[in-house]
Amino acid sequence: MAMNVLLITLDQFRGDCLSIAGHAVVKTPNLDRLCERGVRLSRHYSQASPCAPGRASLYTGMYQMNHRVVANGTPLDEGFDNIALAARRAGYKPTLFGYTDQSIDPRVTTGADDPRLQTYEGILPGFDCALDLTRQMTPWRELLAEKGYNTSPGILELLATENERPVEVSVSNFLANNLIDWISSQDSSWFAHASFLRPHPPYSAAGEYSTMYDPASVGEPIQRAEEVHPFHEVMLMLDGTKAPTEPEQMAHMRAQYFGMISEVDYQLGRIFDALVESGEWDNTVIVVTADHAEMLGDHGLREKVGYWETSQHIIGVVADPRHSSVHGTVVEKFTENIDIMPTLCEVMEIAIPAQCDGLPLTHFINGTEPPWWRDAAHWEYDWRFALIPADRYVWPWRRRLEQLNLAVRRSDTHAYVQFGDGDFLCFDLVADNTWRTLTTDAEVISENARAMLTWRMEHANRDLTGFLVEGGGVGRWPENVEWRTES
Repeated sequence: MAMNVLLITLDQFRGDCLSIAGHAVVKTPNLDRLCERGVRLSRHYSQASPCAPGRASLYTGMYQMNHRVVANGTPLDEGFDNIALAARRAGYKPTLFGYTDQSIDPRVTTGADDPRLQTYEGILPGFDCALDLTRQMTPWRELLAEKGYNTSPGILELLATENERPVEVSVSNFLANNLIDWISSQDSSWFAHASFLRPHPPYSAAGEYSTMYDPASVGEPIQRAEEVHPFHEVMLMLDGTKAPTEPEQMAHMRAQYFGMISEVDYQLGRIFDALVESGEWDNTVIVVTADHAEMLGDHGLREKVGYWETSQHIIGVVADPRHSSVHGTVVEKFTENIDIMPTLCEVMEIAIPAQCDGLPLTHFINGTEPPWWRDAAHWEYDWRFALIPADRYVWPWRRRLEQLNLAVRRSDTHAYVQFGDGDFLCFDLVADNTWRTLTTDAEVISENARAMLTWRMEHANRDLTGFLVEGGGVGRWPENVEWRTES
């Protein structure tokens, strides 16, 4: 019998906020429970931010330099494979609860008035959407209206006032209810993707979770360095990324973020209990991850932005009930969100597409040693969206959009940041793991620059590069070849 697959994303969830990972404040008993039943990825990283770029890497198994989703609203190329399409090939009906934030390829639309071009919150091709929480979250608003709550405010205001309503009507509770009901109605193996918004801002935890954490106990963020890069200076000036400067506001933000984590953890516990009660707990592979993380005041910033560790270090848990001997183990190798698609392909016993830059986590899941593994984590950040509206006036003679990006290589000892305009930073993580101390050692800088160049060259598009047209075709055959006959 095929395994059920449950892919859970917790939007903007920092990897250091699991209580089992040593966090002294945040309580996550249900995620801790899942870690004890699976493998925890202690150094797991997203490949891009904000939401759409990070999710594109998760869903396609590709680095941003290959899938090219660089902003919320950048189209996802229709030609790319993804985890939902892979699940269909494996015989599942992949079903979505929430959202995926993947924008339609304009080349397959009917024109500028096509409704799919009116919002970036598109559904990833291949998914059946059982609960659509895009745009104004209409199903949730309808529930609030039925319960007598005022739903005239915009969706951001409704989310910002979750602290004023009980947990029973929170957006996370609503998603969990729908998923639990759906699971109970299934009579064959299933694939579900539960895409929770929380702990994404607005910073407002539902019900009692809004007062669960005393602002005086939430700790201090990493302070910014005295001298910072010009990119950092700009981020410190923008309303969307600069953190509160008043200590009370900072403490409130952190307390609400931790409360949102504990509330969504509670909802996951309800889902896990439902799986146990239905007898499907031991027949379900569960993966929990995030699209990116949250600065939470570190370096004077909030939200998901730039090159910093705390913007990209995310939660990573893979629980496969078939491999109990490794349950409760911790993987300390660098793992990345692009590893999730190839991992689930192996769980579903189908071929891993050649487009995938990621590596299957299968060896870690079954307790064997992988024959090779990466020695650093990589991610990218692009901010060209700020200039896209005016770019048509300078193309093709000025390639300024192509310079508004950066890439990061994070090893055990250093974090190397390469900017698209040729500038760079190299942080000494041995001397200071808070990303505030730069090295001037020319040999170290050169070594990291070469390693990043090697990484980019190794992960150039490979869809057809392992194939030779001779003798009927030899080498790595492309997936899903359709044989055509001349008419």
